This record gives sequence, C-alpha cells and structure tokens, in this order.
Amino acid sequence: MKKIMVLIVDDERAARNEIRRLLANYPDFEIAGEATNADDALKMIGEETPDLLFLDIQMPEKSGFDLLESLEKAPPVVFTTAYDQYAVKAFEVSALDYLVKPIRDERFEKAIVQARQRLSKADPAGQIFVKDRQQYHFIQWSSVHLIESMDNYARIFLGDKTVFLKSSLNQLEDKLTSNIFFRINRAQIVNRQYIQTITTVDGRLKITLSTGAQLEVSERQSAKFRHWAANK
Repeated sequence: MKKIMVLIVDDERAARNEIRRLLANYPDFEIAGEATNADDALKMIGEETPDLLFLDIQMPEKSGFDLLESLEKAPPVVFTTAYDQYAVKAFEVSALDYLVKPIRDERFEKAIVQARQRLSKADPAGQIFVKDRQQYHFIQWSSVHLIESMDNYARIFLGDKTVFLKSSLNQLEDKLTSNIFFRINRAQIVNRQYIQTITTVDGRLKITLSTGAQLEVSERQSAKFRHWAANK
C-alpha cells in the first residue's frame, strides 16, 4: 500500500512532536519531513512533493497562508493553530480540515479520515491557493472551465464564481496541464472537459461550453484545435 507522505510545518517544536505522536497511530501515513518556517517548507515541498500538509497558520515572518500563495500547486492542507479566530478564514479557503491546539485524538482522527477520502480522489490537474482581495481560495483546476486575461490578472471562472489571480495567461499556460487546458486565443484558455459543441461560423471555429458560454477560436489556434478535436 502506497504511503501518504506528510510534511509538518510549525515553528513550535512541541506542536510538531504532538502531530508526530498522533500520526504514529496511522501506519498508512509517513512523515516526509518537518519545517519550522515558510521558506524551509517551500524548499521541502519542492524536494519531497508531500501528499498532505499539516500547516500552522501563525508563524514568524511568513504565515501559512503566505506559504500557500507561493506554491505553483498546493497539496491538500490540514491547518493547525492555537487561534480560533482563523477558523472562518480557513474554511473559506476550503481547507481539508482545521485543528485547534491542543489537538484532541478524536478530532485528529476525523482529519485523517477526511485526508484519506480527499487523496483517494486526487485531481490530476492539482489545485492552487489564491488570495483575491480579502478572500482566500483553494481552486481545483478541474473545476475551472474558463480563464480570461484581464490586464495583469487572470480571471478564473469556476461554477458561478470568478476569482482573480495575479498572473499572465502566458505564465498560466506554461503551468497548466496541456491535455486538459487549451489556449483558444490571445485572451482565453478553456478546460477541454467542458467543451460541449464545436461549430464553424463564417469560417471561424466557435465552441460552446457546458456552462453555455460561446467562445471563438483564433485563426492561429484553429489548426491545433481541429487536430485535437479530430483525435479526442
């Protein structure tokens, strides 16, 4: 059975030891490492690619939220903190769970169950953590149907919600999974999984998404798009 690799991020040794002690009861979880600050955690995430983070929110210099914002792809997260005031914010970002220190054994078990369920349904496209104005979000790329360029930002459409990410479309295109997302013109990227119909109008390709949005494919991208559509 494949182990679930965990990275513990907390500036307090006692808190890290407590999570280590609790994880010892679950043999399918293995600790990949520990970090005492956001910068070390960022480096370890790149090296170890953990499946799950146990992440303290309040740390010196950079918070747990700051760490997540710096990641190109964010693993599932269980937040740990001594401060109840962060609970609402943590759940707003769709964290896997939120544990208040000191952590009770039964509460930790609930987080473990949720982690197993989430990781058994891993999203191949991954997720990203975004701060949009005063709101924080975990965005599952598979739930995004359209991305549009807006000056120095990318406007991300998922369901009936839009979120702004400070990134150019070129930067995002390089990072996104190419067999899922396709750049249809200079200003738009679509999730192929949401394409419902493809038609030709006045010699130009037009696609309709399952959301009802109708979008035009540029002449430059049409050949690539026709090739993909013919072989999908």
